[in-house]
Amino acid sequence: MADELNPEEQITPEEQNVEQNLEAAAPAGEPEADAPAVNENFKWYIIHAYSGFERKVKESLQSRVAAYHLEDRVGRIEIPTEPTTELRNGKKYTIDRVFLPGYVFVEMALDNDLWHVVKNTPRVTGFLQTGDQPNALSEAEVNAMLNRSDATKEKPKLKMKFSKGEQVRITEGPFANFNGAVDDINEDKQTLKVMVSIFGRPTPTEVSFSNVEKSEE
Repeated sequence: MADELNPEEQITPEEQNVEQNLEAAAPAGEPEADAPAVNENFKWYIIHAYSGFERKVKESLQSRVAAYHLEDRVGRIEIPTEPTTELRNGKKYTIDRVFLPGYVFVEMALDNDLWHVVKNTPRVTGFLQTGDQPNALSEAEVNAMLNRSDATKEKPKLKMKFSKGEQVRITEGPFANFNGAVDDINEDKQTLKVMVSIFGRPTPTEVSFSNVEKSEE
């Protein structure tokens, strides 16, 4: 008995027609090229995906492009991300966070068959479009988004919440190992003003988010 298809992987009537069209157009017995030729008709489009599944959508779309032999019609597939530093169990981890949840950028020479292949990719809900027409973005518009991702890699932001009055321990700098209370928070500069006790007197000092940890005291 054949294995049942996952509902997300079942072929729709539209996809059957697409597959027949693509098979009829494909030359038989032709060896695969090492790399797709540059297509002057490539334009950038944005597809909507389930939030949190952007990377899965990218992988699924790449697999479908290969399965339908569409490598010559699809170029880059990008997910704009930015580095974010998180604290887990007192340790710092830098991860690439998707800063445009639910959006995937695809460079392609869009036609009706390719539209169906993309639209029927699991967890894709559609194109960013005006009326019935998907919106094509310029190279400059896409680069502006992707370059924002590259620029933030030089200075990752720390994903950690602080509140006034909270007790923290300074881990680096001249006041390392001092405990104090948070007096002010600057989210833009990623700094805290912490009141530490020096010779029994409260003294303010400014430290970065990355140089403190939450204290139980």
